[in-house]
Amino acid sequence: MSDVEAYRERARAWLESVAPRFGRAARAGLSEEEDLALGRAYLKGRFAAGYSGINWPVEYGGQGLSPIEKVAFDSEEMAFGMPTAYFSISLGMPVPIIMRFCEDKAWVRERVHKALTGEEIWCQLFSEPAGGSDLAGLRTRAETDGNGWKINGQKLWTSWAQYSDYGVIVVRTDPTVPKHKGLTYFWVDMKAPGVTVRPIKLAGGDSHVNEVFFDDVKIGDDHRMSPVGGGFAVAMATLMIERYVATDSAGFGPRLDLFVALAEAAEINGRPAIEDGRIRQQIARNYAMRNSLDAITARAMTMMQAGMEPGPEGSLNKLVSVRSRQKLSELAIDLQGATGLHFDAHAPVKQDWGASWINAPTGRIAGGADEMLLNTIAEKILGLPQDHRPDKGVPFNRIPA
Repeated sequence: MSDVEAYRERARAWLESVAPRFGRAARAGLSEEEDLALGRAYLKGRFAAGYSGINWPVEYGGQGLSPIEKVAFDSEEMAFGMPTAYFSISLGMPVPIIMRFCEDKAWVRERVHKALTGEEIWCQLFSEPAGGSDLAGLRTRAETDGNGWKINGQKLWTSWAQYSDYGVIVVRTDPTVPKHKGLTYFWVDMKAPGVTVRPIKLAGGDSHVNEVFFDDVKIGDDHRMSPVGGGFAVAMATLMIERYVATDSAGFGPRLDLFVALAEAAEINGRPAIEDGRIRQQIARNYAMRNSLDAITARAMTMMQAGMEPGPEGSLNKLVSVRSRQKLSELAIDLQGATGLHFDAHAPVKQDWGASWINAPTGRIAGGADEMLLNTIAEKILGLPQDHRPDKGVPFNRIPA
């Protein structure tokens, strides 16, 4: 048995031991606040067991292992339905970014420890009403204020902002230069005076995303994580991580074995649907696709472990995984016939095909809409010419609003 397989078996044994307290069955019927409290307790236990920050540096409280162990643990954990969604953005992008770009290492170590144990949550404040997938088009501004800065504006679609203690934010500090040049990257206290968080109810019934307003929010220059005007590069580093971390090969929908179980139970023309060649073809295609995407993710995490920047291939992961989830969910609903039309607003997206299908469009917008990902794939992977960009090189304050 390889070291990785031995690690996987130990992880699975630990997960099985705590699943009765933290797993899917234990969470059934809990309110969101109760589920969040359970999630904090689970993260604390996971940290104590040595399964947090698996491929993070030991100096920050991580385990110092490779991305391979992390992928192994994550794939095992996913099967148990643990209450980790509240912390996925926090541990996925903002915390790795502060480890890399914040200069106060003692402060960073404290934040990392509290994030790994579930005590603190971070959010990512990027999208805006007038600048969603076009991050460089954002209009939230920061102006100098004594020795610090004053932020005014609005962010949108911020996941779990209502529970967040801190956030990373990109703002415009110079509107007189081209749009990519006048941005600066900061971290911000989400409890600071002037920060207002309002949850948004989505089509599926939940409210994990928010609009966030900043009214004269004052921060010190020690909150700055990029050179003034150099925030776009740090934002791109964040998004490169997001292309891998903020997705999985199932597109955050149900696992493929759940579809196989459904195909075994459902019938087509009086025979088990699993015997139909069209259904078997879809299972095979999804299996191959998900394994390919997992390989892209594993390669990217190995690159990050080696101090390299992952490439644009993550756009393929994000684009393909959520699209295929939507199509597979639609097929699963069709196989159920009239019963497939029943909708439970409280059903877990990773367990219920109806919930998965109705929430899939959200996944095709979050983290970069399909159209932006297609542009990235065309230009960065296939080497095709760029789209015409009439605002290229134009000072931001001269672009028509």
